Amino acid sequence: MGSRNRGDVNYRNPCLTMHQPWASLLVYGIKRIEGRSWPAPITGRLWIHAASKIPEPETIKAMEDFYREIYAVNGITDLKFPEHYPVSRLLGCVEVVGCVTCDELVNWDQIPEGVRLEGQTKFCWLCEQPQKLIVPFEMRGFQGVYNLERKIYEAAIRGISPVEPPLPVKFPLPNPRDPFSLKPRSLASSPSSSGTSDVNNRSENLVAAIAGARAAATQFSKNGNPPSNTVEVGDDSRTGNRYRRVQ
Repeated sequence: MGSRNRGDVNYRNPCLTMHQPWASLLVYGIKRIEGRSWPAPITGRLWIHAASKIPEPETIKAMEDFYREIYAVNGITDLKFPEHYPVSRLLGCVEVVGCVTCDELVNWDQIPEGVRLEGQTKFCWLCEQPQKLIVPFEMRGFQGVYNLERKIYEAAIRGISPVEPPLPVKFPLPNPRDPFSLKPRSLASSPSSSGTSDVNNRSENLVAAIAGARAAATQFSKNGNPPSNTVEVGDDSRTGNRYRRVQ
């Protein structure tokens, strides 16, 4: 399960840099689960920044097809996707309300089946309440979760607007005072043997969409988590701290 902090970082206005189209899909409320190989280090507001890599049309199509199919499982067939997938921009924010393992997510029968189908990675960050910047603005990102500069945060907080997701989800966490209170096997009477919902009984389109989404993610790294595009390592002259910056 996730822990509240990763190392000894003091998160004030945490931000995560993501590749497109995943970044915009999250901010638009279409994507409800942010998958990572490591547990969420925070709960609360998480700012989303798009890395500089321009997404391939095939990648955008694969992810849009994936979400069309998993929303169709819950009867939603009129998804409206972002018109553009801007890069090197701060896009908006979501509320991270908890973190579960993939096995827990795919067996969690209290949430819509389409959300469970998003479980494709070791850890699943549960995201609600998306908000997008009316005008995304340019900035550089860093690896992992990092703090926004104060001046960027102050500008961003004045320019966000709530998003109405196509299927709003409130994750029914067992203890609302402790988003990390879930325990292994606490969400299902019998764990899934495949690590995902049983796709053998699904439509061919859904099976193909899941395969396409996995392929789109693994184009960036072996563990399936879209990493930063380019990493610059150096020393911050103001603090003396070593940094790893996403470009």
